[in-house]
Amino acid sequence: MSKPKTPRALEDHQAQAIVSNLRVSPRKLNLVAGLIRNLPASQAVANNHQLDVDRLVVSRAEVGRSIVMRRFHARGRGRAARVEKWFSHLKIVVAERDQEDEFEATQGVAERTQVAVPPGVDVAARAPVDVPVDTPASPAQENAGGGQEAV
Repeated sequence: MSKPKTPRALEDHQAQAIVSNLRVSPRKLNLVAGLIRNLPASQAVANNHQLDVDRLVVSRAEVGRSIVMRRFHARGRGRAARVEKWFSHLKIVVAERDQEDEFEATQGVAERTQVAVPPGVDVAARAPVDVPVDTPASPAQENAGGGQEAV
């Protein structure tokens, strides 16, 4: 007699990888996790669930805090400074996307990777364009910038 089998927490088109007590601070790891969220996982090795690797996308990347090792660093005059060595947990879930979802995901990636173009630069021609300079209508508007004059 044994316990009843626990149902699978993920859907059939998903796979996950969990790393516990990773020796990286959660703040740094969350920056990296933010870069890979909703991106195609072309290098994913999650084929143990018979998923199509070409259609895999990182659907979730969760970062959590783990233990903190506290050490002491010797300082001058017999003092000590505390050094905290943070550990973190990482959970990555990849999922197969349909063709329609794949198109929407690539649109989101394109919007995230666009670079802000400064005014006066024509993106199509990649050359500076003459930008009309607004002249203030009154001296009151001229001094509205905080009273500093351009040098």
